[in-house]
Amino acid sequence: MTRDRENTAPARQPGFPEPRPLNSQELPRDRSQAILEAAKQVGALLKRKGHTFALAGSVAVYAHGGSGHLQHDADFCVRRSDAAAVADTLAEAGLTVRTPPEDWLMKTTCLGQEVDLLFEMAHRPVTTDILARAQEIPVDSVHMPVLAPTDLMRGLIQAFSEHYCDFGPVLAAARALREKVDWEDVRRSCGDEPMPAAFFFLLERLNVISATEEHR
Repeated sequence: MTRDRENTAPARQPGFPEPRPLNSQELPRDRSQAILEAAKQVGALLKRKGHTFALAGSVAVYAHGGSGHLQHDADFCVRRSDAAAVADTLAEAGLTVRTPPEDWLMKTTCLGQEVDLLFEMAHRPVTTDILARAQEIPVDSVHMPVLAPTDLMRGLIQAFSEHYCDFGPVLAAARALREKVDWEDVRRSCGDEPMPAAFFFLLERLNVISATEEHR
């Protein structure tokens, strides 16, 4: 799913960031700011065109009050059924949309930063219900839908496996969002999977969350 169109960024509208060439390689003052600017530009574009989506990943954690040290790229959740329409919108703005071998996302590059558009989180499809629970909050200067804290933490924790168990960034997110998350709901979603269970044990020992009755 590759769209190559003339690089014509949309005209500025009130409440949206100043347009700039979205395929520009010119970076802001640091990597975290670059990722944030890319998220703002893509989020504003999707919102302007009326797409149903939600910001995810480390930028979503930041929007909910977490660290400004952003991880790797900007992530958005969209329904698989909306993928073609979203790709067309991005292409019309001059961005090239790529379909990687993994069939659960598509990718683009904005302002020199990778942007992932996810159809699944931890092998579970992005649904209308998840997107309906997203909260419209400011991401720096741009209001956009952001995954609800419980859905955001659920996706981060469910992704743990024997092949991926980097607890550090998710621990920082859990500390920042702990008062906003329905932890019992997240626990139920993760079931008895060993890596999420180990992470919950760590959260309990660090007094980030309360221990369950069986662990007291």
